[in-house]
Amino acid sequence: MATITFKGNETHTNGELPTLGSIVPDFKLVDGALGDVVLGNYAGKKKLLNIVPSLDTSVCAISTKKFNDFAQQRDDVFVLVISADLPFAQARFCGAEGVDNVVTLSMMRSRNFAKDYGVLIQDGPLAGLCARAVVVLDENNKVIYTQQVSEIGEEPDYNAAIEAMN
Repeated sequence: MATITFKGNETHTNGELPTLGSIVPDFKLVDGALGDVVLGNYAGKKKLLNIVPSLDTSVCAISTKKFNDFAQQRDDVFVLVISADLPFAQARFCGAEGVDNVVTLSMMRSRNFAKDYGVLIQDGPLAGLCARAVVVLDENNKVIYTQQVSEIGEEPDYNAAIEAMN
């Protein structure tokens, strides 16, 4: 269990992020067409998982736009933005903000992704959502970088995540 804060108040996740060098568990999430997708859908490229509570918050929006800008310059990576938002809300956000270089994925059918990756918030006002985290995977789904953002209202370390993709 990781201890993080939300507006300075302590809260907890269900576990820890996958460890460096480990192979991450598969997932089943929902894409913008309401189809189920698994990790294998993104095979053959490095993957940056931008895990956020909700795109309806300013910090989640900022991180998604910054990683979108990064993805625009790279065709050898997938940037996956994972939240509990419905695919309709994710699509609305991306359309309004001109975000078209990332893949938004929803946990609308299951919280198993959050449980398996150790980011499910267990208590406090955001219980049931994902904690803010970044996980970078190589082409073989081996973890090459992680960051559990200690304060949900803070942005991740973009430079460290992007450097891990090089």
